[in-house]
Order: sequence, then structure tokens, then C-alpha cells
Amino acid sequence: MSMTDPIADFLTRIRNAIQANHRRVDIPASNLKKRMAEILYEQKFIKNYILIEDGKQGIIRIFLKVDRNGKNIISVLKRVSTPGRRYYVDVENLPRVKNNMGIAMISTSKGVMTERQARRENVGGEVLCYIW
Repeated sequence: MSMTDPIADFLTRIRNAIQANHRRVDIPASNLKKRMAEILYEQKFIKNYILIEDGKQGIIRIFLKVDRNGKNIISVLKRVSTPGRRYYVDVENLPRVKNNMGIAMISTSKGVMTERQARRENVGGEVLCYIW
């Protein structure tokens, strides 16, 4: 099956799992999605993730994180750049999400990273999504 926007699919699957109060979600794997899951784990938005080999492209199993009240840590997943309208920024215009309470994932020439890492590396790129 051909997918026109795998990043939107990744975000939508997580968003749907949160809405349905699931504790984990399975997503078809790709290198980009693996890096996005790694960033979510590093930034403590998810509990953990594992890669499952299925003989095809693989599956990323993401374990969602909740606070003491049972509410999910992730409240908003917002796609910024789309296949029909790409959104690029230089290093001076990197976004700050919710006054640095959230993150923006940026696809740069040095790989996918948060906006803070991109600022340290002094690179701009395509703004993939906002998460808070």
C-alpha cells in the first residue's frame, strides 16, 4: 500500500491510541519513524519503544506514558510541513513550542532532531511537527 504522508500516519496512530486510552501502539517502521520514536523517548514523551522484525519492513511498538492521574503526557501532536506545503526555516527562525515546554521535530541535513539540537548544531531545515 502506497502512503502519501508517513509522518502524518505516525502522528495519527499515536493520537488515536491516546484518544482510545491504549497503553501501546504499533506503527509500520521506517528509518524516519524510528528516529522520531527515539526523539520522543529521549524527550520523555513516551515510556519506551521497541523494534519488532516481521520479515517485511518491521514494526515500531511505542509504549505511551501517563502521569499520576492517568492522563497522557502527550496532549497535542501537530503536523506542520505537509507533502502539499513544505515549511522550511533557517537557524535564526527555528520555532519555540509552548515557550520551550514542547518540541518541534526538524528534518535537517544532519538528520532529524529537535529544534534545540538544531540550534546547537547551527542548522535549519523542514519543520515536521510540534509536540506538547
